[in-house]
Amino acid sequence: MKKISILAFALGSLFFTSCTGDDDSNSQPSNGNLVLNLDGLEELGSDYNYEGWLIVDGKPVSTGTFNKVTFPQTFSVDQSLLNAATKFVLTIEPANDSNPAPSDTKLLAGNFDGKKANVSTQNLLGDLNASSGKFILATPTDGKDNNESSGVWFLDNTSGSAAAGLNLPELPKGWKYEGWVVIDGKPVSTGTFTAVNAADDNAATSPYKGTVSNGPAFPGEDYVTGSFSGIDFPTDLKGKTVVISVEPSPDNSPKPFALKPLAKQISDDAAVHTAIDLGKGPKTEISGTVNR
Repeated sequence: MKKISILAFALGSLFFTSCTGDDDSNSQPSNGNLVLNLDGLEELGSDYNYEGWLIVDGKPVSTGTFNKVTFPQTFSVDQSLLNAATKFVLTIEPANDSNPAPSDTKLLAGNFDGKKANVSTQNLLGDLNASSGKFILATPTDGKDNNESSGVWFLDNTSGSAAAGLNLPELPKGWKYEGWVVIDGKPVSTGTFTAVNAADDNAATSPYKGTVSNGPAFPGEDYVTGSFSGIDFPTDLKGKTVVISVEPSPDNSPKPFALKPLAKQISDDAAVHTAIDLGKGPKTEISGTVNR
């Protein structure tokens, strides 16, 4: 009788141990929800996506990519990573991205305070609300004076000599500014730039400039030769709208990006060679909340 009792106890212990082991081997990390609610994002070009990142112990962990800009959007993330994250960052990434690390094109960020992070472009790109600027109408690249209202240059000649016309935050790597003139509803680029007191990136290669010079050492463009999307140059920029945008680099689209800190519709009676003030643009910040 004693032997039977010992055998029954041993079998029971073995069964309990086996069950406990099976439960441990089948256990999985629990996931939680990361909810993005962002205001001001626009869809990217077809070759790019947005990607979210948690910063955990100083290292980025992807929360997934998306290309639709309707919110809120929810992502399933390992709960232990959600709990440990100190910050959220949103980047722009190539659609076929072979690099597992975040790109340099970091758009917005914010630190977690409890369950929520308030995220904004201001935390990465600076306060675009404080931007200001001036420009003149002139066409210095062709040496002619009969089409001066067909060029725009972001300089200030109020003092009698040319000075930088733009007051903009210095952008981090992964971003550039770009000037635009909206002609008949079509945005035509003046070129990209990072410095407000130097020629822009296409100063020597612009397809629209004249042949006498590349123009002054400031961002700008002469529309005196060629054409764009059915618009023949030279043209008259009076009545048109001038815009400064913030662009990803590399750029996600030939169209202006969502951030446009400065803009101005040129009056029909604007004088050439005279400084014109830029006003606040239609979008100076992208922001929102991230909840875990």
